[in-house]
Amino acid sequence: MIDLRSDTVTRPTAAMRKAMAEAEVGDVVFDDDPTVNRLEAVIAERLGFETAMFVPSGTMSNQIGVGVHLAPGDAVLMPAFAHVARWEGGGIAASFGAVMVHIAGGPDDDGLPGVAAFERHLYGPHPKAPRPVLIALENTHNWAGGRAYPAARIGEHLAWARGHGLARHLDGARLMNAAAATGNTAAELAAGFDTVSVCFSKGLGAPTGSCLLMPRALREKANRIRHRLGGGWRQAGLLAAAALHALDHHVDRLGEDHVRARALAELLVRHEIGTPLHPVETNIVQFEVHPRFGTSEGLVAKSRAAGVAFFPTGPKTARIVTHLEVDDEAVARVDAAWKSL
Repeated sequence: MIDLRSDTVTRPTAAMRKAMAEAEVGDVVFDDDPTVNRLEAVIAERLGFETAMFVPSGTMSNQIGVGVHLAPGDAVLMPAFAHVARWEGGGIAASFGAVMVHIAGGPDDDGLPGVAAFERHLYGPHPKAPRPVLIALENTHNWAGGRAYPAARIGEHLAWARGHGLARHLDGARLMNAAAATGNTAAELAAGFDTVSVCFSKGLGAPTGSCLLMPRALREKANRIRHRLGGGWRQAGLLAAAALHALDHHVDRLGEDHVRARALAELLVRHEIGTPLHPVETNIVQFEVHPRFGTSEGLVAKSRAAGVAFFPTGPKTARIVTHLEVDDEAVARVDAAWKSL
C-alpha cells in the first residue's frame, strides 16, 4: 500500500531506530534526561530562541504556546482554517477560557488573510469586548494545502501585531517544509514570534514529539501548563534521539517530497482523478474529486483497492501527502494504480 494519508504515517528508519536504542536517558520531570536537554538546546540555537521544551505532540506544543499568553476572556486572532482553530478540540477555549476569533480571507484566500482582515477584528478597549492579546499563525498551512509563506509576508503581520501590543505564536509544525519552499531559513521564518511550535513527526519522520520555542522568562509558566496537560513524561530521550536524528538527516531532503507532490498533482489531472485546489508548494495536495467518482468516499475506496491510500476532506474533496517513504518507485506505482481506475 502506498500511504498518502499524511506525513505522520512514516516509520522510523533503521538508522533512527539505532539512535533511539543507543540514546542516553534520564527523567524529564527531574530535568536530567541528557538527550532531551540536548535536543532542546540544538533546536533553540537553530531557530534563535533562548530555550525549547520537548513535548509529546504538536497539539500540546501549540496549546502551551498560546496558553502562556492568555487569561480567561482574552481573544486570540487566527486564520479561520488554522490547525489551532479547527483541529485541537477547542482547547484554547476549554483549557484557557479564551475566545478564538477565526479570521476569514477573501475569494483568493491562501490560508493567510491579509493584515486588513485582522484589523477588522481588533476590538477596541471596551469593557464588554474580549481583549485581543495574541495572533496565532501557521506556516506551512496544512488545510490550505501546505502553503508556505515567506518571511517578508509574515513580517507584515508581525509588525502589525507588535504595533498593537499583541503577542505572536507560530504553529510551525512543518516549518522546515516552509523553509525548503521559500528559501528562507527556519530561523528567519521564526523570527519575530514570541513562541514557535515545531513538530518532528511529520515531514521529519520521527515517531512523535514537538518542541515549543520561547523566551526563558516563559518557561516556568509553560512547564506548569505542560504538566497540567499530561506532558510530564519520563525517559523521553528515546524519542528525543529520533528527533535529533531527523534534524541531522531528514531536513535537507524535504525538497524531494515537494517535487513528488507536484508529480502526483499532475497525475491527478492526467488520470482524471481530481483537480488541485491550490498551487502545490510543499508536500500537501488538496484536490477536488473528478465527477466520475461521484463522491470523495467513492474515489478513496477505489484507490485503496488499487493500492493507494488517502482520505477525503469533504464530500467532493480529498488530500494526498508525500513523505520520506514515498520515493520515485512509489510515484510510479501510484501512476499505474490511478491509470487503472
